[in-house]
Amino acid sequence: MWLDVLNGFPSIVIGIFVFALCVKVMLSVLGIGHHQSAIAGSFALAVIMLPLVARSTMEVLSLVPNHLREASYALGVSKWQTVLRVVLPTSFGGILTGTTLAVARAAGETAPLLFTCSIAGQLADWNPTHSVQSIPLTIFEDLESPDPADHARAWAAALVLMSFVLVVSLLSKAVLARSRRKLTR
Repeated sequence: MWLDVLNGFPSIVIGIFVFALCVKVMLSVLGIGHHQSAIAGSFALAVIMLPLVARSTMEVLSLVPNHLREASYALGVSKWQTVLRVVLPTSFGGILTGTTLAVARAAGETAPLLFTCSIAGQLADWNPTHSVQSIPLTIFEDLESPDPADHARAWAAALVLMSFVLVVSLLSKAVLARSRRKLTR
């Protein structure tokens, strides 16, 4: 129930919540100061991904037939070994699919990143405690510019974002195919 409610929250509300929690409260308690960071942005995206992954995992685990569990118990296998050796390998594909969908959703989110990590220049910074520019925001800003070179940069950034989602999807398909081969042996 609460996962469905959390999944229904607009991403901008999650961004405001994480901004209030991480950027204002946690950083002032730790004495670091009030600033945006890539860590706060990643936390906001994790909060967006959590209900998708958890809900899809719950659904896939409930689809595992009871006769598989009962057969494992009949052989004298303990409950945790049944979960690790029967239930999880059977439902691994669905769990991986839900995780891939959550990553794809988080890759295109801009609203929570506006509050948590996006006030930055155009310089690349590898320090996760500093603010960074998000790719969807960069695409939007470059498309609003009248300069054709900025439009080319926006298309390149869109290609990078779509390539990232494609690579994650292909990797998950490869891992799924490998796990299915191991399961059928």
